[in-house]
Amino acid sequence: MTAELRAALIARLTALADDELLLSHRLAEWTGHAPILEEDIALANIAQDELGHATSWLELRRVLDGSDPDRLAFHRPPAEFRNCALTELPKGDWAFTMLRQYLYDAWEAIYQDAARNSSYAPLAQAAALALREERFHLQHTALWVERLSMGTPESERRMKAALTQLWPYALGLFEPLEGEEMAIMAGVLPDPAALKRRWLELVTAGLTRFGMAPPDARPVPRGTRTEHLAPLLAEFQQVARQHPEAVW
Repeated sequence: MTAELRAALIARLTALADDELLLSHRLAEWTGHAPILEEDIALANIAQDELGHATSWLELRRVLDGSDPDRLAFHRPPAEFRNCALTELPKGDWAFTMLRQYLYDAWEAIYQDAARNSSYAPLAQAAALALREERFHLQHTALWVERLSMGTPESERRMKAALTQLWPYALGLFEPLEGEEMAIMAGVLPDPAALKRRWLELVTAGLTRFGMAPPDARPVPRGTRTEHLAPLLAEFQQVARQHPEAVW
């Protein structure tokens, strides 16, 4: 593997892991606060799955550059994170959380489905394993989007408001990373443009079926940082930073 190809793969693995890390934390913020007990447990399980996926991506990076996954997760400053802005937004209300997770789950399922055909065998194997869980996530959140979109006038209003806010950020999931073209041409990484076409077809059909229509919007680029990232990381990394020599 050339140095350029290795760098592109490391960049994408880092971006995938950072998305999962932050989203798992946002989901965990619902622990003890979900509308019903069963959903409290279900969302905690999804958060744990997303954290497990992040670990998988960072372990793949470790093989490539010898980096420490725990140090990357808990000791990097905000400027070094490569997540999309979608995953750092506050959890909002239940409609916001469920719709964000639905849009993200659809992206993740499509990405992993494509990545399991990667010419880089470790990535293909990790994607195939994660895809099994992600299909269940997508099924679960799609049911909630349907319930809320077609429920009461208030739940419908909240869903439509969440869609207007989230849609530009969701489109940012498909922004290619710098230097990624070579890895795409080599079959190591999926093509974001092809993934976006599949994603748009899937989620537009789902939202239309639930009585909602995606708004016209420009994507929020992946490199965009919001004021929410720094306080999120301060909370997420607090214990590890207070005890830097601890063995977890």
